[in-house]
Amino acid sequence: MKNKYRFLKIIFVAGVWIFLLRFSLQRFNNRPVEDIVVKMLQKEPVSFINDKIVREIIRRENPTNRIGDLNILSLERAIRAMPMVDSANVYLELNGQLNLDIIQRIPIFRLSKNDKYFYVDEKGVEFPMSSSYSYPCMLVSGKVDPEEYPMLVELVKIINRDDFSKNFFVGISKKGNDYYLMTNEGNYVVELGRLENLGFKIKGFKTFVEKYLIYQDQMKYSKISVKYDNQIVTTLRKGNEDKTSQERVYKPEEKKKEEVKEVKKDSERESKKEEPKPKSEKSEANKKK
Repeated sequence: MKNKYRFLKIIFVAGVWIFLLRFSLQRFNNRPVEDIVVKMLQKEPVSFINDKIVREIIRRENPTNRIGDLNILSLERAIRAMPMVDSANVYLELNGQLNLDIIQRIPIFRLSKNDKYFYVDEKGVEFPMSSSYSYPCMLVSGKVDPEEYPMLVELVKIINRDDFSKNFFVGISKKGNDYYLMTNEGNYVVELGRLENLGFKIKGFKTFVEKYLIYQDQMKYSKISVKYDNQIVTTLRKGNEDKTSQERVYKPEEKKKEEVKEVKKDSERESKKEEPKPKSEKSEANKKK
């Protein structure tokens, strides 16, 4: 008998608990969404989407604004489906607050291909330009294959890390299989060739500018090529000389060695001048006097 009453007691308590839980859940589902908090968590401030656009999507997904009619997974998919969104996390708190953590894509360069413009992020993902917002980044033109996006991303990052390169280069162009850098000074292009040894090529061109080109008339050049190893080839514009001249870019270590040699030569010359004459020579000179 005791076991029977105990069993009935357990069933009664479980029934009451289920009833209360269902009642509370029903009340919670009938509540409206109290507040919406949208957070943009990307590294840099971009405004391809804003709070207003996100709230419009929420209104479309949940027109009644009831918690019970809100499909969290469907809302999350709708936001992630936007091409400028990298990732999104949607969750609801017990107080009725809806939270959306969104990371937008950050363009690395803007690509012009087949008369169409679009952005490419650091993952090599294409996404369309916005009619209401423009992000300042490097312009790339030509028939660029998607397989080349990672190397172009690396090139743009190398350029943006250095203040000289960032201010000097304004665009990248592909002609045939070779890439060229557009400059904001002079009327010439910098030939990179293939997308390899990019850091070495950019550093070599910077050294060439600082050690040689700033002392020249830059308008006389039509092209400066860094595609070859350990040398820079300059093509002169017609009217100056219709030929190609080569300039050797010295590495810092080689230049230091040459400076050390010159210092040694100068010190040797000075030491020879200051060497005292032998006593025998001094005595002979006195006798002659």
